[in-house]
Order: sequence, then structure tokens, then C-alpha cells
Amino acid sequence: MRAESARVRYETDLEQTLATMRGTGARYDALVCLSGGKDSLYLLHRLVVDYRLHVLAFTTDVDIPPVAWSNIRRTIARLAVDHLVYRPPDAFYRTLFRHLLRNQEARGAVYTVSYVYAPLFEGDALRTASDMGIPLVVAGYSPGQPDPTRMEYEFPRAFIEKVDWTPPALRGAEEFGESDLARFWNAASRRSATPLPRYIAPFHAWRYDQHDIMRRVVAQGYAANARHASPIHSNYPINWLLMYSDLRHFGYNPYAPEFADLIRSGKASRRYWAVMAPLVDRMIRNRVGPGRAVTRSLRWLGLGANDLRITLPRGAYDPPAAGH
Repeated sequence: MRAESARVRYETDLEQTLATMRGTGARYDALVCLSGGKDSLYLLHRLVVDYRLHVLAFTTDVDIPPVAWSNIRRTIARLAVDHLVYRPPDAFYRTLFRHLLRNQEARGAVYTVSYVYAPLFEGDALRTASDMGIPLVVAGYSPGQPDPTRMEYEFPRAFIEKVDWTPPALRGAEEFGESDLARFWNAASRRSATPLPRYIAPFHAWRYDQHDIMRRVVAQGYAANARHASPIHSNYPINWLLMYSDLRHFGYNPYAPEFADLIRSGKASRRYWAVMAPLVDRMIRNRVGPGRAVTRSLRWLGLGANDLRITLPRGAYDPPAAGH
């Protein structure tokens, strides 16, 4: 009941926010983070078709697989929206991923890399929206993403306005200079005088059904088929290596609790994941099918399986909390 009460409260705010965005005279009503996965595709559809917003689709091009790029191209063409792609240096991310995987915090690779990597592309979106005077950033996070301690529906204003997002454990690491650390969001260092945008996740407010969204993006032609709409195939290739590392360290897939919560709340198909979850784990452990990305990522990073190490305490990379 508490979760539903929060969802209804978020939905009320979301509807008021999106109604306010229309007709402001700004070049764009919102910046939409577009990764090529089913949720970001459907989010873009809803904002353009259902809410008639003038949006800028925004993609940070790091480790996006061909399936996701296919989805992105199809969706941009069908919706006829402007699309901005930011391509940061590959060398920076290679160095970052190498460092993080060799120096994981206690919760393992998925948590460590995701919660250093996500603030980077979230910051890219905030910086772009701020510089262009776009008042709203909209992300396709499903319920339960990201970690609730970071966000439930919206990043707190204090977290955007007052917190330096640079992970503490990266300061002092010899691989990273000040120009590298400056890639993380820090409102104190921004140059634009425009008001800072809000950053919200509408799927925390709307009723969410993972299988229905997969079906809809195929029906609309944003994904060529069910395979392209599946998170198994549109996911970042590096994520297979992260799951591989956590399976080695912990013996279970760290995404299992998240999907279990979605299933219990009726937001994901129990039948689908009862089959796919153990299959995904076998593909990862044996490095077959999409799990071959484990080997490719290790080769790209110049690492071996024994380099995947947990060396730091829980929270080593977390920025200071700003409260909700």
C-alpha cells in the first residue's frame, strides 16, 4: 500500500509537470535519455505521441550494442525527433572500467561499475540540458532503478545543486587526473547561468508492465522483433562481464532481487524470467551466446578473470547523501 501511495503521488506530480512543459516557448520541453533499451524507447514514444512534447533525445555513446543502435535509429526515424549523441573518449572509459573491476567495493561489480558509470551519463544529460536551457531531464529507469537511496522518481534538488558526484574512491587514484574527475557532475563548477533542470523517472509514476512494454515497442516498429526488445540483447555488453564477476564472487546474479521485486508486484512475467534467468546465468558462466561478451570485454580491458577483485569497503564510491 505504501508503494502504491507513493506511485500515485508521483503520478500526480508527473502529470502536472508534463502539462506545464507544453507551450513554454522553449526550444525543447524535455531532454530524454535514450539508450536503445525497451524502456527508453517507450518513454520517448509516450512523451512525443501521448503528451505531444517537443523533446531532444540524448545518447551517451559508451558500450552501446548494435541491437540498441538499431532500436535507436528506428525510433528516431519513426518519431522524427532531434537526437544528440555525445561520444566521450574511449580511453577514459577503458581506464575507468579496468580500475573499477580491479578495485570493486563490497557489493561487487554490478554495483561498483553501475553506480560510478550511471552518474557519468546522468551528469552528461544534466550538463547538456542546463547548457541548452532545457528544464527537464527524463530517464527510462524502471521501478527499482536506480538504487532507491539515490532516486525514487526524482533526484532530490539538493543532490543536483549541492553534491559533487565524483566518487570518493577515485580521488587519489593515479590513473585519473583532475580533467578526468571533472567529468562527474558538480553544479558548483558549471558555467551556465540557466536554472538547473529537474531529473525524473516517469516509470516510477506510471503503472509498469515489462512484458507489455516489450510488446508495444515491437508493435510500434521501434524494435525489429521481440529479441531486439529484450533487455537480454539490448543491454550494455560490459554488463555481462559485471554479472560474470558477481556470479564468481557471490554465486548468484545481482539482478535477481530486482527482477523478483518486479515479478512480485506484477510488473514482470514470472513465466518469462523463470526460464530466462537460469538460462542467462548459464550463458554468462559458460561465455556462450550473448555471454560471449564476457570474453570480449575482458580482452578489450586487458584483464583476466583473476583480475576481477573486491578490495574496498561498502560505499567507497558513493558520493555524500543529500537526503530526500
